[in-house]
Amino acid sequence: MGLDPLEVERVAEGVIERSDLPLLGQDPSKTYRLGIMGGTFDPIHNGHLVAAEQAFDDLNLDVVVFMPAGSPAFKQDKRVSSGEDRYAMTLLATSDNPHFLASRFEIDRKGITYTVETLSLLREIYAPNVELYFITGADAIQEIVTWRHAERIGRLATLVGATRPGYDLERARESIASSGYDLDVIYLEVPALAISSSYLRQRVADNQSLRYLTPDPVTGYIHKHKLYGARTTRYGSTRVTRANEY
Repeated sequence: MGLDPLEVERVAEGVIERSDLPLLGQDPSKTYRLGIMGGTFDPIHNGHLVAAEQAFDDLNLDVVVFMPAGSPAFKQDKRVSSGEDRYAMTLLATSDNPHFLASRFEIDRKGITYTVETLSLLREIYAPNVELYFITGADAIQEIVTWRHAERIGRLATLVGATRPGYDLERARESIASSGYDLDVIYLEVPALAISSSYLRQRVADNQSLRYLTPDPVTGYIHKHKLYGARTTRYGSTRVTRANEY
């Protein structure tokens, strides 16, 4: 799949101007490892953060870039929060970690965003001595064989499947094996992945606390912007406060 050189140059210039991606690959004698944490992040939660931190340690990554999906192809028929809101929550959740970076790389692109196009652009932007590691959930790994140009995704990046304890990896392995695609997959067991974004959204809708499930600044953002049906309550409260309780 060929890329328009002018488009690559335009994207690269924008990335450099915004410092939206880390500068890697300067030393040709060194190999760099860039982790790309893909997801809708609607909202981001502690499971995402723990998975990225474990991948950083276990795979000796130089940095992990969180990329909220722009207009994800697999959620065209579902309601998804705006890219600005999802990026803002991702930025808040990752801001205190020196080896995490939140990127607008996907949400600023027009049209439906596909992983293969994102990885292709990154491969063109970075020097050959920068290795790409695409981190996502094991459920997505199982389905990745159905994604656009799945075989090319496998050539562009090493896939990292973050799993929760007890997850049946055989389903993912069988799906990949039966596809005939040559996909290099590393699996990481992450206990915190028992948390899910859909679970957090439901808790907000039910007026329940998100404490210890996602960073407090993300909880504050959700309530301030009334995402997921959040009601007007005191910050951190799960009930409406009566005036006579002050």
